[in-house]
Amino acid sequence: MTTARIDARFAALKAEGRAGFIPYVMAGDPSRDEALDILRGLPAAGADFIELGFPFSDPMAEGPPIQRAALRGLKAGLSLKGTLELARAFREGDADTPVILMGYLNPVESYGYEAFARDAAASGVDGVIVVDCPPEEAAPLTAALDAAQVSLIRLATPTSDDARLKVIARGTSGFVYYVSVAGVTGVKEAQAAAVAPAVERVRKASGLPVAVGFGVKTPERAAEIARVADAVVAGSVLVDEVAAALEANEAPVARVLTRVRALAEAVRGARTPETV
Repeated sequence: MTTARIDARFAALKAEGRAGFIPYVMAGDPSRDEALDILRGLPAAGADFIELGFPFSDPMAEGPPIQRAALRGLKAGLSLKGTLELARAFREGDADTPVILMGYLNPVESYGYEAFARDAAASGVDGVIVVDCPPEEAAPLTAALDAAQVSLIRLATPTSDDARLKVIARGTSGFVYYVSVAGVTGVKEAQAAAVAPAVERVRKASGLPVAVGFGVKTPERAAEIARVADAVVAGSVLVDEVAAALEANEAPVARVLTRVRALAEAVRGARTPETV
């Protein structure tokens, strides 16, 4: 597989002495065109990577905010194929920002592993996170992604012991996504004191950068996590902005990008010279 864009971005972040910021947004939320406008605005708002969710009717690891976002995406007609088309449209105007798809196995399996991997690569996707595909069942997907030179990025959790981390690390490339809290997205808050030793364990086991997500809601929390992780992921707080905009009859694009800027600025300014 190739991790060229991902590796280049992490190398640049290391040279700058800071963590990266990874906003998560849902394809088609609240519409195809508005989702594309959000995607196109993310790099200028401070996104170092983009995590693009593909809508699914039963996102088991997600809390209510992302569940609702997935339903809005489905209502807007965004299938996995539509998500790849969205990624392709974004990539036409941005050759550098790594794009990571995140979702569930059922749509990928229905699409077909080889076809999905081929079309993901053609759409400019750099990596894929499939939440409910454990390493023991990932061989066909891994083979298809490797052939298409798309990275498979796996999840590690607070319950992943050293033996499990070795299993997770095999076949993982780009980075490891560390789920900072037990449970679903958007419910508990990440705690830097608990995250720091876990990040070190994951780095040691994998030899890869570690991005921390689940439970990052505020700039203050993002900055705390940015001091101990290689990248910080925020998702529920952003899809909540879409929901709030719809309820208030406001423009969701502006609201999401404003929140992204606040979080990205916190991540960028988190490390003092003493902590770099």
